[in-house]
Amino acid sequence: MAGIPQIEPYPLPGATELPGNIASWVAEPDRAVLLVHDMQRYFLRPLPGPLLTQLVANIARLRDHCAALGIPVAYTAQPGGMTEQQRGLLKDFWGPGMGTDPADRDVLPELAPAPDDWLLTKWRYSAFFGGELLRLLREHERDQLIVCGVYAHVGVLATAIDAFTHDIQPFLAADALADFSAEEHRMALAYGAQRCAVVGTTGQLISQLDAASPVSAGAGGPGRTAHDG
Repeated sequence: MAGIPQIEPYPLPGATELPGNIASWVAEPDRAVLLVHDMQRYFLRPLPGPLLTQLVANIARLRDHCAALGIPVAYTAQPGGMTEQQRGLLKDFWGPGMGTDPADRDVLPELAPAPDDWLLTKWRYSAFFGGELLRLLREHERDQLIVCGVYAHVGVLATAIDAFTHDIQPFLAADALADFSAEEHRMALAYGAQRCAVVGTTGQLISQLDAASPVSAGAGGPGRTAHDG
């Protein structure tokens, strides 16, 4: 049956459970963009409560820290109500998709974009489809992309591969991603680490960013800045 399956609870991966990285890239504040991938209500509905709570907390921590360091934050979101032509082959695997109701389209309020964030319309698995993300990365002279959100083995992995193809270094925030199952989550991280990305936990990526920042946000971590409210 087409569509997102109901997801059973599973623990998000910790630092000791991550695959070994081949690339030695380090996330840097003056090179990186954070991409919050597809955190819309429609996509999150199948996630069990505890998993969603932990996912949102880790994304919010990463998002707030990036904002405090002046790192651009981008969001992908499907428009909903796609025509059959717009939907294309997606309909054969996922059905008609979301409608235009805010109950489907809205990003969770805990992760709501700030006024200066980049808002990207999502049409296919990869966030690069359509060219806007690549244009913004080039325009802002950014060549690293930290990805968090859903779903790891679908759009997140497709976006990471596309970033790699464009010589943008992708970083996968392992515990700020979720998937249909623990197995598919691990598969996405393993493929990323072996073929196209650097995989790290939220804490590890924050530590990398702080170490590379001329003005670190401090050991206690930043408060909400661009996203206060």
